[in-house]
Amino acid sequence: MEPFRLSILGCGSALPTMHHLPTCQVVDCRGKLFMIDCGEGAQLQMRRAGLSFAKLGHIFISHMHGDHCFGLIGLLSTIGLLGRTAKMHVYADKGLEKILLQMMSTFCRDLGYEVEFHAIDTTKQAVIYEDRSLTIETLPLEHRLPCSGFIFREKPSLPHIRRDMIDCFEVPVSQIQNIKNGQDFIASDGTVIPNERFVFPAEQPRSYAYVSDTKYMPQLAEAIKGVDLLYHEATYADDNLAMAEKYCHSTARQAALTARDAEVGKLLIGHYSSRYTDENVLLNEAKAVFENTVLADELNVIDIEHKK
Repeated sequence: MEPFRLSILGCGSALPTMHHLPTCQVVDCRGKLFMIDCGEGAQLQMRRAGLSFAKLGHIFISHMHGDHCFGLIGLLSTIGLLGRTAKMHVYADKGLEKILLQMMSTFCRDLGYEVEFHAIDTTKQAVIYEDRSLTIETLPLEHRLPCSGFIFREKPSLPHIRRDMIDCFEVPVSQIQNIKNGQDFIASDGTVIPNERFVFPAEQPRSYAYVSDTKYMPQLAEAIKGVDLLYHEATYADDNLAMAEKYCHSTARQAALTARDAEVGKLLIGHYSSRYTDENVLLNEAKAVFENTVLADELNVIDIEHKK
């Protein structure tokens, strides 16, 4: 199966601690790297995680709070020092473009490669990236300023060829792609061999939803229905529900409610408030609602698997 995995580079919230770095993740889909948010230290964490700077081509910023984007200029500078020439794509609310251009004109005058900015509409769910194997769409969230989550969806693959049947019927190489596309095979004597004898189904496409800073949104479950892996911020436990409501964040229980109602495969929680020295408080609260919940931690690598 082609790789589709998530690397956690940072899973803390705004106030720095000795335990967690600010938010940053990298999705590896079939060898292409996509970064989600870029907190301070992102480039160092990429080194620690053994992730290739050359394979990173797209950076998605959920919103303009520092713990989600203060690492961006440092990362772009580091990549420039490594001699990059390929274009880098940055996706974010339009308000970031002017700030980023100012920082680049000050600190990255000889960058050596182009940074293309893509303004996203944080109020609409829409596909903003697509290639042969993947789509990425925005997911409107409700925070203290424009904020978007992101959904990564694999495209369905063509079925796998049964090599034994290809050899048995002496199918020419030129016909294999046609068979993968669903055509029957006509033997030299005119016999039609049904397509299903030559193929077996490909793996089910996988999906990952990233829910950045947001207040609890019951309606969110429908937008992410059935995803295989859901990352949902869980800044507070229910003992700080008033704080969550004040600052437009979610509790671990609320994250689990979303996971349960969306019928996701697995829930990954993060963006922990610095007040919690033991995140098991948050884990236990979430697991009471949605059992298949795990804690995010720096340098965790999670294979995104199709839910059973």
